[in-house]
Amino acid sequence: MDKQAARKKIRELKKAATPEEKQQESEAVWSELEQTEAFAKARVILTYWSMEDEVRTHDFISRWAGKKCFLLPCVKGDTLELRRFDGREKLSPGESFAIPEPAGRLWEEPSAIDLIIVPGVAFDKKGNRLGRGKGYYDRILKTSTAYKIGVCFSFQLWGSVPVEAHDIPMDYVIAGN
Repeated sequence: MDKQAARKKIRELKKAATPEEKQQESEAVWSELEQTEAFAKARVILTYWSMEDEVRTHDFISRWAGKKCFLLPCVKGDTLELRRFDGREKLSPGESFAIPEPAGRLWEEPSAIDLIIVPGVAFDKKGNRLGRGKGYYDRILKTSTAYKIGVCFSFQLWGSVPVEAHDIPMDYVIAGN
C-alpha cells in the first residue's frame, strides 16, 4: 500500500472510532508514557496540541506543565517554529490549521529538548512513521538527538508502513489499547 492509500484508510478508521474510544485510548497512551524512563528523565518535551483526530494531549500537557517544560510547534509557512507552552489561556489559533499555538518567545535551544512526542497518521512496530505528508516533523527530527516517542490509537499501529529515505523512525511507539 502506498502512502496516500494508507492515509485514506486511516482517515476511515478515525471516522469510525467514537470520541469515547479515542479518549480511552489517549488515556492509555499517556499512562504508559508516564511510566517510561525517557519521560521520567525529560525536563524539556516537544509535543503537540492535538486535533480532534489525534491522540488527545490537552489534559496530559496541563497535568504536567508545572513540572516539565513543554514546547509546542507553530506552523509558519513550510516550517514548524517551537514555542513554550505557558497555559491554555495563552494559546491562539494558528495560521494554517487553526490549531491553538503558544504565542510566547521562539525556543532557540533545540539541543535542550530531551523528549519528542510525535503524532502520526500510522506507525509500525519497527518505529517507522507515516506523517500527513508535509514533512514538518521530519525536518525537526532529522537534526534532533532527543528520544522520539510516537503516539497513536491502536488502529494506527500497523505491521509495516510505507517509508522513504528521508522518513525518521521513532525510538519507541505507544499505541492505545
